[in-house]
Amino acid sequence: MGVGDRISDRSLLIEFFGNTPLIRIVDFLLENRLRDFTKKEISQGSGVSWTSLYRYWSRLEEKNIVKITRQIGRIKLYQLNEVSPIVKDIKRIEMALINQSVGEEAEAHRKPIKAVA
Repeated sequence: MGVGDRISDRSLLIEFFGNTPLIRIVDFLLENRLRDFTKKEISQGSGVSWTSLYRYWSRLEEKNIVKITRQIGRIKLYQLNEVSPIVKDIKRIEMALINQSVGEEAEAHRKPIKAVA
């Protein structure tokens, strides 16, 4: 696709918070946190319509969840604002969900061992 990985159907953040445009945008930026994107790329990568992206974009900027990383002519590139307290909390929740999922997966694959007498 060229703009980073598209949202996964198995995203733990989306499974927990729901498959809403806002969560899909945040999830896409979280999964691709080392890159910066245009709004068009964020829309495509998150699977959110252009209209929905603009509906939520001002909220993401107001809460400092996204930041401008650079500007090329009139085009601005954005990425997740890693220093934002809200983003730090989202990352903590994501890590807790991952840890819980890994624990559940390990438990499901655990086989009882018969004792030899």
